[in-house]
Amino acid sequence: MATVNAHITGNVWKIEVKVGDSVDEGTTVAILESMKMEMPVDSEVSGTVTAILVKEGDSVKEGQPLVELG
Repeated sequence: MATVNAHITGNVWKIEVKVGDSVDEGTTVAILESMKMEMPVDSEVSGTVTAILVKEGDSVKEGQPLVELG
């Protein structure tokens, strides 16, 4: 199992995947908003989304897991 983590502190603006989706390395799984800029969060590995750990609008810290991949 792997997780895709936030690379900055900010707010979850949009979730781009749902449970069961297959993602490849480089696929955007979420978009964070920080300092009025939208920052995509890309998966570093391929896998299937097994859980989404945040909701749109949530505040997240750098390093916080956003999505689990199986």
